[in-house]
Amino acid sequence: MRKTAVFFSFLISTVTATAQSQRMNYPDVLDLRTSVTKPRFIEPSVFSDMGAWHAYALPEKNADYGSFIGPLVMDMDGKWLGNNFTRLQLSENGKAIDLSAATISQHYYPGLLEQKLTVDGLTIRMQLIFISNRESMIRTSITNNGAARTLQPAYTGWAYNRGIALKADGNTVQVGYTKLMQRFDLRLPAKNEWNIQIADSSYSATGKSFAIAKGATVTWDHTEAFYPSVKHTPSVAKPDFSKALTQNQQRWDGYLKRYFSFTKALSKDEKRLAVKAMVTLLTNWRSANKDLLHDGVFPSVNYQGFYGVWSWDSWKQAVGLSLISPSIARDNIRCMFDYIDSVGMVPDCIYSDKSENNLRDTKPALSAWGVWEVYKASPDKKFLQEMYPMLAKYHRWWYIYRDHDKNGLCEFGSTDGTRIAAAWESGMDNAVRFDSAVMLKNGPGAWSLDQESIDLNAYLYKEKIYLAQIADVLNMADVAVQWRKEAFELKKYINEVFYDSEKGYYYDKRIGKTGHVTVNGPEGWIPLWAGICNQQQAGAVKDMMASSSTFNTLVPLPTLAANHPAFDPMKGYWRGPVWLDQFNYGIDGLKQYGYNMLAKELVQKLLKNAQGLLGDSPICENYHPLTGKGLNAKNFSWSSAHLLLLLKTK
Repeated sequence: MRKTAVFFSFLISTVTATAQSQRMNYPDVLDLRTSVTKPRFIEPSVFSDMGAWHAYALPEKNADYGSFIGPLVMDMDGKWLGNNFTRLQLSENGKAIDLSAATISQHYYPGLLEQKLTVDGLTIRMQLIFISNRESMIRTSITNNGAARTLQPAYTGWAYNRGIALKADGNTVQVGYTKLMQRFDLRLPAKNEWNIQIADSSYSATGKSFAIAKGATVTWDHTEAFYPSVKHTPSVAKPDFSKALTQNQQRWDGYLKRYFSFTKALSKDEKRLAVKAMVTLLTNWRSANKDLLHDGVFPSVNYQGFYGVWSWDSWKQAVGLSLISPSIARDNIRCMFDYIDSVGMVPDCIYSDKSENNLRDTKPALSAWGVWEVYKASPDKKFLQEMYPMLAKYHRWWYIYRDHDKNGLCEFGSTDGTRIAAAWESGMDNAVRFDSAVMLKNGPGAWSLDQESIDLNAYLYKEKIYLAQIADVLNMADVAVQWRKEAFELKKYINEVFYDSEKGYYYDKRIGKTGHVTVNGPEGWIPLWAGICNQQQAGAVKDMMASSSTFNTLVPLPTLAANHPAFDPMKGYWRGPVWLDQFNYGIDGLKQYGYNMLAKELVQKLLKNAQGLLGDSPICENYHPLTGKGLNAKNFSWSSAHLLLLLKTK
């Protein structure tokens, strides 16, 4: 079971907004761990941007002042190249100035890390931005607050990783990986001449001394680049930091302005949460690399098991991203559909090394929802034309390969006949409702659980509606009519088969058996989100959601009713924690049927009681419904995406 004790502190800095700048209240990350003791977790809350494959953190210890922690370099996993691989040192008359004795002010803004040191009559300001999907740039400014003096700059660094080789090439320190086609380049300022000395996995680079008058400021820039795949010698850009910083601010102002144009009146805390969610998504954004043919978004850079792109994560992330950057959202969907197979299946997850792709299962049918919501946020008919054939093929795949008895109701399953892969396909890996399910073979490479699932079929119903809407836009009137006809018939069938009128809730059903799998979970309110219920059925489901004995907990809408014997949020994963995707579908469903007061109450309870959402903690994978404790992976993408959706409709 995933476990972490790491706590990240967010201090909010207020930046005055102007007519040209939509910068709101930016989260600053200050409480950052620099040690790496758990192989599965990346401890600090790191900063990356522009889809780069490397990241940084702010220093916690004064011994690290004058550096940005890292870099963290990523591919199939994440490894710290060093604790502070590029640490500034200054000396005067051969005597080092002790930067560890400085007074420090540092900030983590969206798109920018900043560190300001005051020591020995000097003010040292360091700013880090990303200038491409492979390069970061650091500006260092030194202001002399006293009498004229002469200073000598140097950089030192030491690399953790085995299997690397350092070499000097002009003003560049290159780190090559002996077993991987990867490289990290530290390009020191060209305006100085550097004496670079290499010793195994460490280096020192000493520059020429410079004079600095009283009140004067000396500024220089350097770049750091990580290439997760070096098949060709990368070009070396000569960017202008001031221009790049302006472009960076314009880009981030665009993200913020776009998102807040979708929202109504939000409190200051809610605006901060929205910014935190945006930063989380864009830090988890990775650009196309090797076998990832389009940009995609990791679930979390902080958990090593999430260094890939998952299918239903992508649909959810794309919907949230469409409110920030439609182009990233579209590519996040394309990234998965690059690997749709000849029969129409989309993999569970994909990696930069496609040999690691999980082809044993797919994920719940939400791709047409993702495509349609991205289109709504930024209409692009060509995107619909591109996606529709694959969406339709994927939809038909479910009925060919996951409908065991060919009755028009589908089951979760796997390609290899294993139950674990079938549970993964549900997305609810260890949900109680599957505890007694067994596998049934449908044909070559196609297996189903012996259980027709309400959420899967509700999703498929809603997908037919979305496919019809897409067909309308594409002037495919006859096709749209067919999709709506299928949806109408499926809606009736779902209510006949899955709704338990005595309990007033929707449940899975075993193939060939009477009765239901009567486990109260979030799957039972997905028919509200899909618009399947009549008003009486919706009222009964609403009552179940509103009950304090089942779902109306301190943090509401857990993934298993609180009165179930197997309810165990700390160890349960899908047996009790509150997942924000299922929460959001529940809230959307309540609103569709007019239960706005209950929806508002549940949202307010979530925001108030989920640990640190409106405060100083990262956005978590899920939350403890009775204590509010953040659980499992930190800085989680689909939680962030759904928070953006919740705040948009608040």
